[in-house]
Amino acid sequence: MVEREARPSPEALLDAANQEGRGRLKIFLGAAPGVGKTYEMLLTAQARRREGADVVVGVVETHGRRETESLLDGLEVIPRREVEYKGHHLTEMDLDLILKRRPQLALIDELAHSNAPGSRHPKRYLDVEELITAGIDVYTTLNIQHVDSLNDVIARITRIRVRETVPDSILDHADDIEVVDIAPDDLIQRLQEGKVYVPQQAERAVRHYFQPGNLTALRELALRRTAQRVDDQLLSHMQAHAIPGPWDAGDRVLVCVSEASSTAALIRYARRVADRLHAPLTAIYVETARTARLNDAERDRIAEFLRLAERLGASTMTIPGRKIADEVIAYAEANNITQIVIGKSNRTRWFEILHGSVVHDLVRKSGPISVHVMSAEEVEPTPPRSPANRPHAEPVPARAYVAAAGAVAVALGLGSLIERFIGLQSISLVFLMAVLASAIAWGLRPALLACFLSVLVFNFFFIPPIYTFVIADPENVVALFFFALVAVVVSNLTAATRRQIVSARARAKTTGELYAFSRKLAAIGTLDDLLWATAYQVSSMLSVRTVLLLPSKEGGSLDLACGYPPEDQLDDADMAAARWSWEHNRPAGRGADTLPGGKWLFLPLRTGSGPIGVIGIDRDAPGPLFTPDERRLLDALADQAAVAIERISLARGLAEARVLGETERLRAALLTSISHDLRTPLATILGTVSSLRSYKYDETQRAELLATLQEEAERLNRFVNNLLDMTRLESGALELRRDLADIAEIVGAALERAGSVLAHHRVELVIDADLPMLNLDQILFEQVLFNLLDNAAKYAPPGSRIDVHARREGDVVAIEVSDEGPGIPPTDLERVFDKFYRVQAQDRRRAGTGLGLAICRGFVEAQGGCIDAGNRRDRSGAVLTIRLPVPEAVKIRERVAADG
Repeated sequence: MVEREARPSPEALLDAANQEGRGRLKIFLGAAPGVGKTYEMLLTAQARRREGADVVVGVVETHGRRETESLLDGLEVIPRREVEYKGHHLTEMDLDLILKRRPQLALIDELAHSNAPGSRHPKRYLDVEELITAGIDVYTTLNIQHVDSLNDVIARITRIRVRETVPDSILDHADDIEVVDIAPDDLIQRLQEGKVYVPQQAERAVRHYFQPGNLTALRELALRRTAQRVDDQLLSHMQAHAIPGPWDAGDRVLVCVSEASSTAALIRYARRVADRLHAPLTAIYVETARTARLNDAERDRIAEFLRLAERLGASTMTIPGRKIADEVIAYAEANNITQIVIGKSNRTRWFEILHGSVVHDLVRKSGPISVHVMSAEEVEPTPPRSPANRPHAEPVPARAYVAAAGAVAVALGLGSLIERFIGLQSISLVFLMAVLASAIAWGLRPALLACFLSVLVFNFFFIPPIYTFVIADPENVVALFFFALVAVVVSNLTAATRRQIVSARARAKTTGELYAFSRKLAAIGTLDDLLWATAYQVSSMLSVRTVLLLPSKEGGSLDLACGYPPEDQLDDADMAAARWSWEHNRPAGRGADTLPGGKWLFLPLRTGSGPIGVIGIDRDAPGPLFTPDERRLLDALADQAAVAIERISLARGLAEARVLGETERLRAALLTSISHDLRTPLATILGTVSSLRSYKYDETQRAELLATLQEEAERLNRFVNNLLDMTRLESGALELRRDLADIAEIVGAALERAGSVLAHHRVELVIDADLPMLNLDQILFEQVLFNLLDNAAKYAPPGSRIDVHARREGDVVAIEVSDEGPGIPPTDLERVFDKFYRVQAQDRRRAGTGLGLAICRGFVEAQGGCIDAGNRRDRSGAVLTIRLPVPEAVKIRERVAADG
């Protein structure tokens, strides 16, 4: 085995470096509520306090349990902050106070808790991440049903969907996880004794959630998830400290892939072994110099075997190396592999004597790793090597042989020049350099030619008797023989190194192009651009013609979405092959098992959720479309494109769902407004008319009924006008008729129009002198002021005062309407301008549609101004302020007057 320096893994060291300066996170994980997570956390914290650690309680929920509350004695409790939400006072952990206090350890209960609106972070686990980043250790508690990836599994088990979850990354990055476990029967007994919930809740929980089967399943999930994290920590520790494996703390299975047709059965056997051990499976293929000598059929089999391993749930690795056994053992030790599965060799005994046996080397060097050597019959006979299936080596140009001969000629010239100064043996090194240079520059065959010519030239010109091929001294015969032997060995080794360098460069070039393609896909936001980029990339990297087909929006057919070159079209036979590939999720067309006579090869674009489209490939050259390396490259490009297409489709679907949700919300709000604000005045009008027709009233009563009738009709008219105005705003049909207007006149007209609305309020009007004329649509702006006065009258109590104040503020004129009502909650200061939104009153529902302020904002912004909402500082009440720009012509006149 090649000796390897025991070095820590760079990735593990980088992870360790990233942890420097950060706090440690310990999670007390339970299978269900009531197992004692908080109790165990406080017990551990008290032990840390007694050791001298600075411990504070950020938030701990004792739920009234006396034994838990007793463990808070001696611990500093950080006061919680109060948050007002929808009229309720909530208490939340004070993150800023903990950061300011900077303890060594903070106790934070219920990691999956959702914070109240208005908090810095929506979830408590984000608060915990900020504390850890600040260098503060955190103890926290979590139930297994709150882990995001297990949410669906637990919902199927318990038939209860948990809404508050934390991402799996929280557990993956936790420094310690302690499982707090209790037997299901003991937990149910604690529940019945009232130690978890109050009696009524406990009885309901026992019937629905706390069943022995449910609790057993949850215990297994908690233990398995913790074991997975512990296994990852063990592997990271071994890699960071360069500890050779394996440590038999957990099983891992590795299967070796080769071109033998029995490898498929070998992979399936390894999958069964991994399933029995409940262990992860990895399939590995080692690329050696021999890989370049495999024919296309053998390379295809290797690629298919790796795809089979992926379909069976294994991770796959392809690594370069010189000796297969050494690379497999090195990978196994680095990744804590405990079981290696390899196929029995069918090589002859003489072949193993001459070239060695991978199986024997693996067994001899495996150490504590178990090796399974499996014998499997060939499922298909391997065809003998022939000119038809022999790998075609890249042809060497004639100029390379000429250049190699030239290198020997240069060596001859140098040798002739230095012959008189050095000995015969040193001249051979000059020719050896010519052989080495030929191998580096042009490969093995030109190097062998240089080796042959060097032997002849060295013998003819330098070994006595010179100018003949006769060798008089037997010592020179031995020297020439070993010179030829060394030259052949050096040329082979140098040519092999050159092949590895060329292969590494090609692999690095392909990897770089794939990386650039992935970055390009990540930056693309539209489907058309994505399809074009994918078609161009595939065509340019593989020198083929490419088409992409996606299902139609109706879902009944497959449509050509993009092609490169753009003029490519598909005939009916090609479309039939594409549809078959889409429907059956398998390749079809040229060279495939289905419709192999087609012109195009169609491959399904697949993601984890299924097929999302089809890619078609065509090339003018006859024969197979791809080499195995090209097919792997195409698979990588297609997989990246499929994920990107799915991402854009999901983003588009999310946007459509958001629009549909908003439309549904507006529709519901509109129906609610119509049912209340349209039917109420209509009912009043119908009742008043019916009363006038059915009964005789005196003049006073008749006047009151007619006033009511007019008031409700005007209210109904305002409702209809608001709907029409909002329709004009959203359709863009609003036409402005702007002219210079006096604010005082518009305000006066609006107050006169709103006389009936303001009948029960006092109005204080203050308009500063010398206000400039404004460029306005007077009718629309009067409607704005009327809506603001109507809104103030709705929310201000009868007899209160409504103030209207117009003043100059630099280059704008501000018109302020304020009332003495309850004011606007801080969280609603911006939402009051949304369509159909109304502030929830504490005592009664206010009449109105929720359109008035939305129309105000639309009208004001259409005229170049802005409007905002606030609250009065001297007393309760809302303040709505309009700001309109002073026209440039007015400002010019003001500057001229000032200069004069």
